[in-house]
Amino acid sequence: MEDHVADHRPRGVRLMRCAVRTGAVLAVTVSAFLLSGTVAHAIGEEGSQAPPSGGTGGASGGTLTASAATTRIKVTQKGGGSGHGTRPLAPVDPNWQPPACWYEPVATPEQLKDAVDRLKKNPNGDLVPVTPSLSWGEELMVNHYEKGRDDTDSGFSYKNYNLGKDGMFWRGVINENRENDAESYDCERTLFWQDAGTLPDDDHAPTPDVLAGYAYDKIDVPRTEVELKPAARSTVNLPTWAWLDQATFKEVTVRAELPDAGVWAETTAKPVALHLDPGTDDAETYPASGDCAINDDGSIGRPYAQGDADSTPPCGVRYLRATGGAPYHLKASITWQISWEGSGGARGDLPDGTFETTQAMTVQEIQAVNR
Repeated sequence: MEDHVADHRPRGVRLMRCAVRTGAVLAVTVSAFLLSGTVAHAIGEEGSQAPPSGGTGGASGGTLTASAATTRIKVTQKGGGSGHGTRPLAPVDPNWQPPACWYEPVATPEQLKDAVDRLKKNPNGDLVPVTPSLSWGEELMVNHYEKGRDDTDSGFSYKNYNLGKDGMFWRGVINENRENDAESYDCERTLFWQDAGTLPDDDHAPTPDVLAGYAYDKIDVPRTEVELKPAARSTVNLPTWAWLDQATFKEVTVRAELPDAGVWAETTAKPVALHLDPGTDDAETYPASGDCAINDDGSIGRPYAQGDADSTPPCGVRYLRATGGAPYHLKASITWQISWEGSGGARGDLPDGTFETTQAMTVQEIQAVNR
């Protein structure tokens, strides 16, 4: 009797081992293998459903026969102000990364039994993924999950798919944004049982801090441009005022929830400062550090008003030399402070995030200007 084991690796390398058994494995052949089946849907932002990136899978158990990057984590975002469009945050700490993989429930006992029953009817159909990189055929699935026989020295087996028990079968899931990283294949425990209301005793369990990191990676902030006066065209030795209105500069919260595991986390990005880089050494910033703090009302700086020509702006820049053809590139980096709270009263902080915009500035050589 032949049984099939499929090995799924990044960059299109998918290896299938056909193990011919006569009480022991006698031969292993290797060939290309691609999973097929109906599209499985992952829960997306705002509660909508959208196909996972490159995901395929069967309907049984939703994500049971889906791609390794298909997750049941539900992501919702609120807040963010009224900027024109959004974009992701960049962590200030270049070494910080969201989780590469984690474990989550993928099938009830009934759903797993249904998947194996379909394998029995169609032995050449879809195999069942038991880890992010490995899929099993009928014989292994029947032995381990129906007959309770461990014939691969894996140290586990289950009788009759654990029907009648309260819980689900769990498997590793890969972060689709890190699926080519070696760390994404650290969640290689073979499809295992977890009692309801409990989490695996594993470093890659979907604890609130893991979900918080996942939510951080989903934060989108307003694509906000700093208001300037004068706008785009400045004058040598006269200050350019810069500010951000509180209406376009509000905190953003992303909630990541894994309903079948009863775990959630909310990660909040709060705007705290604006840093100005004039784009040339021939300039001064206000304040001298270039760091403009947020005001009590949530705004940054103050709009230029009539009569402010001789005043020093709380946030701004003064160019000391005119541009000679090419404009200066004024960079405005907004700092977002990141914190999170989650199920069970868990809470913590994550590295600050930044969002940077660049605006072209032409500086003219006029000593007096009527504002």
